[in-house]
Amino acid sequence: MLKTQVVAFAFAALGAFGFTAALATEYPESAFWQEEVSAGNLPPVAERVPTVPKVVDLTLRNRDVGQQGGTLRTMVTRSKDVRQMVVYGYARLIGYNERYELVPDILEAFENEDDKKFTMHLRPGHKWSDGHPFTSEDFRYWWEDVANNELLSPSGPVDFLRVEGELPKVSFPDAQTVIYEWSKPNPQFLQMLAEARPPFIYRPAHQLKPYHADYTDEETLSDLLYEARVRSWAALHNRLDNMYKFDNPDLATLQPWMLATKDGKSRFLFVRNPFYHRVDTNGVQLPYIDVVEMQVVAPGLVAAKANAGEVDLQARGLDFKDAAILKKGEATGNYETKLWANGTASQIAIYPNLNYHDDMWRETLRDVRFRRALSLAINRKIINRGLYFGLAKEGGMTVLPISPFYKEENRKAWAVRDVAQANALLDEMGLDQRDKDGYRLLPDGRPVWVVVETAGERQEVENALQIIIDNWAELGVKLIMRPLERDILRNRVYSGESMMSTWFGWDNGLPQTYTSPGYLAPWDQAFQSWPMWGQYHQTHGEVGEAPDMDAAIELNDLAHEWTRAFSAVERGAIWQKMVDIHADNVFAIGLLNGAPQPVVVSNRLRNVPEKAIWAWSPGAHFGVHRPDEFFFVE
Repeated sequence: MLKTQVVAFAFAALGAFGFTAALATEYPESAFWQEEVSAGNLPPVAERVPTVPKVVDLTLRNRDVGQQGGTLRTMVTRSKDVRQMVVYGYARLIGYNERYELVPDILEAFENEDDKKFTMHLRPGHKWSDGHPFTSEDFRYWWEDVANNELLSPSGPVDFLRVEGELPKVSFPDAQTVIYEWSKPNPQFLQMLAEARPPFIYRPAHQLKPYHADYTDEETLSDLLYEARVRSWAALHNRLDNMYKFDNPDLATLQPWMLATKDGKSRFLFVRNPFYHRVDTNGVQLPYIDVVEMQVVAPGLVAAKANAGEVDLQARGLDFKDAAILKKGEATGNYETKLWANGTASQIAIYPNLNYHDDMWRETLRDVRFRRALSLAINRKIINRGLYFGLAKEGGMTVLPISPFYKEENRKAWAVRDVAQANALLDEMGLDQRDKDGYRLLPDGRPVWVVVETAGERQEVENALQIIIDNWAELGVKLIMRPLERDILRNRVYSGESMMSTWFGWDNGLPQTYTSPGYLAPWDQAFQSWPMWGQYHQTHGEVGEAPDMDAAIELNDLAHEWTRAFSAVERGAIWQKMVDIHADNVFAIGLLNGAPQPVVVSNRLRNVPEKAIWAWSPGAHFGVHRPDEFFFVE
């Protein structure tokens, strides 16, 4: 029944296409789609894969050639996290391989001329999940009719396509070729296409044009708006154009699995994309796994359900503290708990909000001596022993040793416990007066009570802060912990209402010379120490505040220099300067990094790496390890 329903929405448009059976014997048909092929609802697999598919030689990476079939169970803690299937699926125009090299994936090939001109070659015969051809028209539609339409994109094209304000010249010579060209280098272009959250510089034009005012008459659009209860065509188009959210089963995709659940709440099913572009050396179309079942559970239940054997693959929602109970459940749960390295720059980081709306507190938080003092007072050894059995690496927030920009002195900078020095720094600031309870006083007489807000999702954060409460009390600083829901926390940070907050450190702790250093510059509101500066950059000055601290201005200038640099040596030197500035200024107070990430893997699941890196960027968590190559054995 499920397959019949899926085919009904996925292949409604197939009647307009003609199919030939010339290559049908070269690729084995999947049992999952065989019934639909036999019924004539779906063409044979030889006509579904591109003329030039992406052929994966698993033996080159010591992986087994697999078999199709099975349902993989996993969990998320919010229904909106169905978007993790885009992250894990990791079908990208260009993606990272297991050595973190950029290679073509959806693209058949690409050419890079001095980081100024990028020519992308699409795979002939590649199709969207509904069977419609994937061509340069999908790129043209996004560029001309979405990204450069003021109603659909008020801020214009995404920021990584601007080089010192210059937008690219984009051309479409033929159905399989797309060219992006600038007068100056854009070294981040390829890397951004490989991100965990891809920019999607293409759209299923055939599906979205009927909702665009340039392609549909006003009367028809009015009927569509009435039916959808939406006021404008732009609002309706944007609601449907949700490729990253991945919550619309009617929207075509290029990912290995497509959503098959409409209006889901607690359980979502994703079925194999019959037009997926990758095959193994035996001609078997990937993904190997037929169905992914994603269950939505409360955050506190992820480890318990994994322990009970209710998942086949799980890392999200698990912390190192769960490793012991997960190990105990292996025998009865029929799974193994692997411990992967962690790619974030800091497992836990505290972010002083330099854009906090309180003038006196803003001035205090911006004084580097205050941030250094708070960092110096933290007993990272106790946190490491108590939370990670001493297995993490203590230190401030900086890049990891695998990066060429790692320096041991940056890891230790203002991060080796020294309460005497911390107290001296606060006295030097003029915070030498105390109230009757021993807490320091601000110049306006208020006590130095620091409110640190958390997302309330990770027990390890609350446990670490409990230790830091005592550490900061030794300085005469009171820490008040305030758990919030994640979206509320972010909104408070972005609006300047949050004094301090906690989150992971930089997602990408493994940068190379080709990695954009934009996340070290005041370019993104998501860096919780400078949301207003990030907003200013992201909206080209329309919202937020311009950076007005010397170190932040220097980071901004260096990031711009990186985009103009012509050599890897120049870019590496810029990267090192930016990493050094962060270590010295303690914009975010890192606690430790390298805490192992538990990964629960069913004993029936194959091709999951024994040792790997769990990282959002680069790598898209499971994505870089290619879950479309995982398979079940009985």
